[in-house]
Amino acid sequence: MFLVVGLGNPGAEYADTRHNIGFMAADEIHGRYNFNPFKNKFDGLIAEGKIGNEKVYLLKPQTYMNLSGNSVVKAAMFYKILPQNIIVVHDDLDLKLGQLKAKCGGGAGGHNGLKSIDSHITPNYNRIRVGIGHPDRAKTEVADYVLGGFSKTEAEVIKQEIETVSDAVKILIEKGIDACSNYLGMACAHKK
Repeated sequence: MFLVVGLGNPGAEYADTRHNIGFMAADEIHGRYNFNPFKNKFDGLIAEGKIGNEKVYLLKPQTYMNLSGNSVVKAAMFYKILPQNIIVVHDDLDLKLGQLKAKCGGGAGGHNGLKSIDSHITPNYNRIRVGIGHPDRAKTEVADYVLGGFSKTEAEVIKQEIETVSDAVKILIEKGIDACSNYLGMACAHKK
């Protein structure tokens, strides 16, 4: 059994922003693998489904990014899902737009959603990092950047990233983090 968490902020004003990549990925996974409808539970929206032969719960915390761990820990404890079976999909400033990486554990890298989850369940869960690039610090503050929308060109790249993430989640569940990481490395190299 797995818990897949897409990080983002609730509310229409945040829907198409860089910080909501996790929600976008969760919606793609939800549709692609025919999950049941989302329900309000665990301070989030949660849906049940199957990816391959595994039962999977898909969670979009509705607590705002900084408190994401509150929702994740409630769902993980209720379903008795260990950190090694938790997959968190999130935006990453340190990766260029179009880059995707997967790893288990590690630091939060300044990401408040990850900091919150780390404080509740330890940092030893799987992460799929979706590159959003870094702002030009002279022109844009990080908070404004992550809460900003995409240009038309960026939106096309993000659409492809999200589809690749949906494939990567299945690989991670079926074959593990190393296979997932290799797949993402090849997928990103292929796009160059």
